[in-house]
Amino acid sequence: MDADCSPKGVLLLTFGGPDSLEAVEQFMTSIMGGRKPPAPLLAKMLERYKLIGGKSPLPRVSQEQARLLQETLNSEGQNYRVYVGMLHCHPFIKDSLSRMIQAGVRDIAALSLSPHYAQVTTGAYSKAIEEARQELNENIKLSFCQGFYTHPLFVDGLTRELEKALEEFPVSVQPEVEIIFTAHSLPLAHIAAGDPYVDQLRASVEALVARKGLTHWSLAFQSKGGGQGEWLGPEVELILEKIAASGKKHVLVFPIGFATDHIETLYDIDVSQREYAHSLGLNFHRALALNTSPQFIQVMAEAVRAAF
Repeated sequence: MDADCSPKGVLLLTFGGPDSLEAVEQFMTSIMGGRKPPAPLLAKMLERYKLIGGKSPLPRVSQEQARLLQETLNSEGQNYRVYVGMLHCHPFIKDSLSRMIQAGVRDIAALSLSPHYAQVTTGAYSKAIEEARQELNENIKLSFCQGFYTHPLFVDGLTRELEKALEEFPVSVQPEVEIIFTAHSLPLAHIAAGDPYVDQLRASVEALVARKGLTHWSLAFQSKGGGQGEWLGPEVELILEKIAASGKKHVLVFPIGFATDHIETLYDIDVSQREYAHSLGLNFHRALALNTSPQFIQVMAEAVRAAF
Protein backbone atom coordinates (compact mmCIF):
# COMPACT_ATOMS: atom_id res chain seq x y z
CA MET A 1 0.00 0.00 0.00
CA ASP A 2 1.30 3.44 -0.93
CA ALA A 3 2.14 5.85 1.87
CA ASP A 4 -0.52 8.35 0.67
CA CYS A 5 -3.38 5.84 0.93
CA SER A 6 -5.68 5.59 3.91
CA PRO A 7 -3.75 4.31 6.91
CA LYS A 8 -4.12 0.86 8.35
CA GLY A 9 -4.52 0.85 12.09
CA VAL A 10 -3.09 -1.46 14.71
CA LEU A 11 -4.44 -1.50 18.24
CA LEU A 12 -2.15 -3.17 20.77
CA LEU A 13 -4.28 -4.55 23.60
CA THR A 14 -2.90 -4.95 27.08
CA PHE A 15 -3.94 -5.16 30.73
CA GLY A 16 -2.44 -1.87 31.85
CA GLY A 17 -0.71 -0.67 34.98
CA PRO A 18 -0.51 2.49 37.12
CA ASP A 19 2.01 5.06 35.90
CA SER A 20 2.29 6.66 39.35
CA LEU A 21 1.47 5.93 42.98
CA GLU A 22 -1.53 8.25 42.66
CA ALA A 23 -2.92 6.03 39.90
CA VAL A 24 -2.76 2.77 41.89
CA GLU A 25 -6.19 3.17 43.51
CA GLN A 26 -7.92 3.91 40.21
CA PHE A 27 -6.17 0.96 38.57
CA MET A 28 -7.25 -1.41 41.33
CA THR A 29 -10.79 -0.02 41.28
CA SER A 30 -11.00 -0.82 37.58
CA ILE A 31 -9.73 -4.37 38.14
CA MET A 32 -12.30 -4.85 40.91
CA GLY A 33 -15.18 -3.89 38.65
CA GLY A 34 -15.65 -0.38 40.01
CA ARG A 35 -15.37 -1.25 43.71
CA LYS A 36 -12.68 0.63 45.59
CA PRO A 37 -10.05 -1.63 47.15
CA PRO A 38 -10.18 -2.09 50.93
CA ALA A 39 -7.70 0.15 52.73
CA PRO A 40 -5.38 -2.70 53.85
CA LEU A 41 -5.19 -4.07 50.29
CA LEU A 42 -4.52 -0.63 48.83
CA ALA A 43 -1.78 -0.02 51.41
CA LYS A 44 -0.16 -3.35 50.56
CA MET A 45 -0.17 -2.62 46.84
CA LEU A 46 1.14 0.91 47.32
CA GLU A 47 4.07 -0.49 49.29
CA ARG A 48 4.80 -2.98 46.52
CA TYR A 49 4.75 -0.28 43.86
CA LYS A 50 7.07 1.84 45.99
CA LEU A 51 9.52 -1.06 46.04
CA ILE A 52 9.58 -1.24 42.23
CA GLY A 53 10.01 2.48 41.62
CA GLY A 54 6.58 3.95 42.33
CA LYS A 55 4.86 2.82 39.13
CA SER A 56 4.46 0.05 36.59
CA PRO A 57 6.75 0.21 33.56
CA LEU A 58 4.06 -1.48 31.46
CA PRO A 59 2.40 1.69 30.06
CA ARG A 60 5.74 3.16 29.00
CA VAL A 61 7.01 -0.12 27.52
CA SER A 62 3.73 -0.68 25.68
CA GLN A 63 4.04 2.73 24.03
CA GLU A 64 7.62 1.93 23.05
CA GLN A 65 6.48 -1.40 21.60
CA ALA A 66 3.90 0.50 19.57
CA ARG A 67 6.49 2.98 18.29
CA LEU A 68 8.91 0.25 17.26
CA LEU A 69 6.15 -1.81 15.66
CA GLN A 70 4.98 1.19 13.62
CA GLU A 71 8.54 1.84 12.44
CA THR A 72 8.92 -1.80 11.43
CA LEU A 73 5.59 -1.95 9.60
CA ASN A 74 6.31 1.29 7.73
CA SER A 75 9.92 0.48 6.86
CA GLU A 76 9.02 -0.27 3.22
CA GLY A 77 6.73 2.69 2.58
CA GLN A 78 3.48 1.38 4.03
CA ASN A 79 1.12 3.54 6.08
CA TYR A 80 0.38 1.90 9.42
CA ARG A 81 -0.53 3.72 12.61
CA VAL A 82 -0.12 1.84 15.86
CA TYR A 83 -1.97 2.69 19.06
CA VAL A 84 -2.10 1.20 22.54
CA GLY A 85 -5.38 0.38 24.26
CA MET A 86 -5.42 -0.77 27.89
CA LEU A 87 -8.10 -2.59 29.82
CA HIS A 88 -7.60 -0.97 33.22
CA CYS A 89 -5.80 2.36 32.71
CA HIS A 90 -5.25 5.20 30.27
CA PRO A 91 -5.29 5.04 27.35
CA PHE A 92 -8.37 2.84 27.63
CA ILE A 93 -9.34 0.62 24.71
CA LYS A 94 -12.42 2.68 23.85
CA ASP A 95 -10.48 5.96 23.97
CA SER A 96 -7.77 4.64 21.65
CA LEU A 97 -10.31 3.23 19.22
CA SER A 98 -12.04 6.64 19.17
CA ARG A 99 -8.71 8.37 18.46
CA MET A 100 -8.05 5.98 15.58
CA ILE A 101 -11.44 6.71 14.03
CA GLN A 102 -10.94 10.46 14.43
CA ALA A 103 -7.59 10.10 12.64
CA GLY A 104 -9.31 8.52 9.66
CA VAL A 105 -8.34 4.93 10.39
CA ARG A 106 -11.09 2.57 9.26
CA ASP A 107 -9.22 -0.71 8.70
CA ILE A 108 -7.98 -1.96 12.07
CA ALA A 109 -6.16 -5.06 13.34
CA ALA A 110 -6.25 -5.72 17.07
CA LEU A 111 -3.29 -7.55 18.63
CA SER A 112 -3.22 -8.87 22.18
CA LEU A 113 0.12 -8.43 23.96
CA SER A 114 -0.74 -11.38 26.21
CA PRO A 115 1.13 -14.27 24.58
CA HIS A 116 -1.26 -16.99 25.77
CA TYR A 117 -5.00 -16.70 25.44
CA ALA A 118 -7.00 -16.42 28.65
CA GLN A 119 -10.56 -15.22 28.99
CA VAL A 120 -9.48 -12.69 31.64
CA THR A 121 -6.87 -11.11 29.36
CA THR A 122 -7.25 -11.53 25.60
CA GLY A 123 -10.90 -12.51 25.99
CA ALA A 124 -11.58 -9.37 28.03
CA TYR A 125 -9.69 -7.20 25.53
CA SER A 126 -11.79 -8.60 22.70
CA LYS A 127 -14.99 -7.94 24.61
CA ALA A 128 -13.93 -4.37 25.42
CA ILE A 129 -13.06 -3.54 21.83
CA GLU A 130 -16.32 -4.99 20.52
CA GLU A 131 -18.30 -3.01 23.09
CA ALA A 132 -16.37 0.13 22.15
CA ARG A 133 -17.03 -0.41 18.45
CA GLN A 134 -20.77 -0.78 19.05
CA GLU A 135 -20.88 2.27 21.31
CA LEU A 136 -18.94 4.45 18.88
CA ASN A 137 -21.22 3.22 16.07
CA GLU A 138 -18.69 3.88 13.33
CA ASN A 139 -18.22 1.98 10.09
CA ILE A 140 -14.86 0.27 10.58
CA LYS A 141 -13.33 -3.02 9.57
CA LEU A 142 -11.91 -4.83 12.59
CA SER A 143 -9.91 -8.05 12.63
CA PHE A 144 -8.03 -9.84 15.38
CA CYS A 145 -4.47 -11.07 14.96
CA GLN A 146 -3.77 -14.74 15.52
CA GLY A 147 -1.77 -15.90 18.54
CA PHE A 148 2.00 -16.21 18.21
CA TYR A 149 2.87 -18.41 21.20
CA THR A 150 4.77 -20.99 19.08
CA HIS A 151 5.88 -18.69 16.27
CA PRO A 152 9.59 -19.26 15.51
CA LEU A 153 10.38 -15.57 16.07
CA PHE A 154 8.65 -15.66 19.45
CA VAL A 155 10.68 -18.72 20.39
CA ASP A 156 13.80 -16.92 19.09
CA GLY A 157 13.10 -14.07 21.50
CA LEU A 158 12.54 -16.45 24.40
CA THR A 159 15.76 -18.27 23.52
CA ARG A 160 17.77 -15.06 23.55
CA GLU A 161 16.42 -14.00 26.96
CA LEU A 162 17.13 -17.47 28.34
CA GLU A 163 20.69 -17.40 27.06
CA LYS A 164 21.32 -13.94 28.49
CA ALA A 165 19.91 -14.95 31.87
CA LEU A 166 22.01 -18.12 32.05
CA GLU A 167 25.10 -15.96 31.62
CA GLU A 168 24.43 -14.68 35.16
CA PHE A 169 25.60 -18.06 36.44
CA PRO A 170 29.20 -19.32 36.35
CA VAL A 171 29.87 -21.26 33.16
CA SER A 172 30.68 -24.37 35.18
CA VAL A 173 27.17 -24.59 36.69
CA GLN A 174 25.06 -23.47 33.73
CA PRO A 175 24.23 -27.04 32.61
CA GLU A 176 22.76 -27.84 36.04
CA VAL A 177 20.68 -24.68 36.54
CA GLU A 178 17.06 -25.50 37.36
CA ILE A 179 14.74 -23.43 35.18
CA ILE A 180 11.26 -22.56 36.41
CA PHE A 181 8.96 -21.32 33.66
CA THR A 182 6.28 -19.24 35.29
CA ALA A 183 2.98 -17.65 34.34
CA HIS A 184 0.04 -16.01 36.09
CA SER A 185 -2.21 -18.49 37.87
CA LEU A 186 -5.87 -18.77 36.94
CA PRO A 187 -8.86 -20.44 38.62
CA LEU A 188 -9.14 -24.09 37.58
CA ALA A 189 -12.76 -23.40 36.69
CA HIS A 190 -11.59 -21.28 33.77
CA ILE A 191 -9.55 -24.16 32.38
CA ALA A 192 -12.39 -26.61 32.91
CA ALA A 193 -14.63 -24.26 30.92
CA GLY A 194 -12.34 -24.59 27.90
CA ASP A 195 -9.78 -21.81 28.34
CA PRO A 196 -6.73 -22.85 26.22
CA TYR A 197 -4.29 -20.94 28.45
CA VAL A 198 -2.42 -23.93 29.89
CA ASP A 199 -2.21 -25.77 26.58
CA GLN A 200 -0.73 -22.70 24.91
CA LEU A 201 1.71 -22.16 27.77
CA ARG A 202 2.90 -25.74 27.52
CA ALA A 203 3.31 -25.40 23.77
CA SER A 204 5.58 -22.35 24.25
CA VAL A 205 7.60 -24.12 26.94
CA GLU A 206 7.95 -27.27 24.87
CA ALA A 207 9.12 -25.28 21.85
CA LEU A 208 11.81 -23.55 23.92
CA VAL A 209 12.82 -26.76 25.68
CA ALA A 210 13.20 -28.51 22.34
CA ARG A 211 15.15 -25.59 20.87
CA LYS A 212 17.67 -25.58 23.75
CA GLY A 213 17.62 -29.27 24.67
CA LEU A 214 16.72 -28.46 28.28
CA THR A 215 16.39 -31.23 30.85
CA HIS A 216 16.22 -29.39 34.22
CA TRP A 217 12.98 -27.43 34.10
CA SER A 218 9.48 -27.06 35.59
CA LEU A 219 6.31 -25.12 34.78
CA ALA A 220 4.85 -23.26 37.75
CA PHE A 221 2.34 -20.52 38.45
CA GLN A 222 2.37 -17.32 40.46
CA SER A 223 0.45 -14.22 41.54
CA LYS A 224 -2.67 -16.17 42.50
CA GLY A 225 -5.67 -13.94 43.11
CA GLY A 226 -8.28 -14.05 45.82
CA GLY A 227 -11.70 -15.61 45.70
CA GLN A 228 -12.89 -19.13 46.22
CA GLY A 229 -12.01 -22.26 44.31
CA GLU A 230 -8.75 -23.91 43.32
CA TRP A 231 -6.14 -22.19 41.20
CA LEU A 232 -3.52 -23.47 38.78
CA GLY A 233 -0.45 -24.94 40.41
CA PRO A 234 2.13 -25.78 41.45
CA GLU A 235 3.16 -22.41 42.81
CA VAL A 236 6.72 -21.24 42.25
CA GLU A 237 7.50 -21.40 45.97
CA LEU A 238 6.70 -25.12 46.06
CA ILE A 239 9.12 -25.80 43.21
CA LEU A 240 11.79 -23.75 44.97
CA GLU A 241 11.32 -25.88 48.08
CA LYS A 242 11.66 -29.09 46.06
CA ILE A 243 14.82 -27.86 44.37
CA ALA A 244 16.37 -26.89 47.70
CA ALA A 245 15.38 -30.24 49.25
CA SER A 246 17.08 -32.08 46.39
CA GLY A 247 20.39 -30.39 47.23
CA LYS A 248 20.55 -28.31 44.08
CA LYS A 249 21.61 -24.68 44.37
CA HIS A 250 21.06 -22.76 41.14
CA VAL A 251 17.64 -21.53 39.96
CA LEU A 252 16.52 -19.40 37.02
CA VAL A 253 12.94 -18.15 36.91
CA PHE A 254 11.73 -17.45 33.37
CA PRO A 255 8.42 -15.49 33.21
CA ILE A 256 7.33 -17.05 29.94
CA GLY A 257 3.71 -16.02 30.48
CA PHE A 258 4.50 -12.29 30.58
CA ALA A 259 5.47 -10.29 27.49
CA THR A 260 6.25 -7.12 29.44
CA ASP A 261 7.84 -6.61 32.83
CA HIS A 262 5.41 -5.27 35.42
CA ILE A 263 4.54 -5.83 39.08
CA GLU A 264 4.16 -9.60 38.66
CA THR A 265 7.79 -9.82 37.56
CA LEU A 266 9.33 -6.84 39.34
CA TYR A 267 7.78 -7.56 42.74
CA ASP A 268 6.37 -11.10 42.76
CA ILE A 269 9.55 -12.56 41.25
CA ASP A 270 12.34 -10.03 41.86
CA VAL A 271 11.39 -9.33 45.46
CA SER A 272 9.14 -12.03 46.91
CA GLN A 273 10.36 -15.15 45.13
CA ARG A 274 13.97 -14.00 45.28
CA GLU A 275 13.81 -13.49 49.05
CA TYR A 276 12.21 -16.89 49.51
CA ALA A 277 14.82 -18.58 47.31
CA HIS A 278 17.63 -16.94 49.27
CA SER A 279 16.05 -18.12 52.53
CA LEU A 280 16.32 -21.65 51.13
CA GLY A 281 19.99 -21.16 50.27
CA LEU A 282 19.43 -20.99 46.52
CA ASN A 283 21.36 -18.95 43.97
CA PHE A 284 18.49 -17.17 42.17
CA HIS A 285 18.29 -15.23 38.92
CA ARG A 286 15.43 -14.14 36.69
CA ALA A 287 15.13 -13.81 32.92
CA LEU A 288 13.63 -10.60 31.55
CA ALA A 289 10.33 -10.50 29.72
CA LEU A 290 10.57 -9.86 25.99
CA ASN A 291 9.59 -6.19 26.35
CA THR A 292 10.98 -4.45 23.23
CA SER A 293 13.27 -7.22 21.99
CA PRO A 294 13.73 -7.18 18.19
CA GLN A 295 12.30 -10.67 17.86
CA PHE A 296 9.12 -9.69 19.69
CA ILE A 297 8.63 -6.61 17.51
CA GLN A 298 9.14 -8.73 14.39
CA VAL A 299 6.66 -11.42 15.45
CA MET A 300 4.07 -8.73 16.16
CA ALA A 301 4.70 -7.27 12.71
CA GLU A 302 4.16 -10.66 11.08
CA ALA A 303 0.94 -11.17 13.03
CA VAL A 304 -0.33 -7.75 11.93
CA ARG A 305 0.52 -8.24 8.27
CA ALA A 306 -1.27 -11.60 8.27
CA ALA A 307 -4.42 -9.96 9.69
CA PHE A 308 -4.90 -7.58 6.73
